[in-house]
Amino acid sequence: MTRLTLISRTGCHLCEEAEQVLDRIAAGQWTRVEVSDSVELERDYGDRVPVVILDGKEHGYWRVEEERLLRDMARPPGAPRL
Repeated sequence: MTRLTLISRTGCHLCEEAEQVLDRIAAGQWTRVEVSDSVELERDYGDRVPVVILDGKEHGYWRVEEERLLRDMARPPGAPRL
């Protein structure tokens, strides 16, 4: 199971930056989902992309908070986040 998902939009400069960060800190451990491929995703996230999902829960949006993400990734899945 992939722990990290990035909900993204083609042509979004913040999304491109988030993808670069995830490539650097979690290479091969994340998947990208195009927000415009789903009516539900568009409704839930719309212009609030990129959105980082960790272990099925929203971790953050617009910018990747690297330190916080690395800290939370070090915890086992399901452990409480700070």
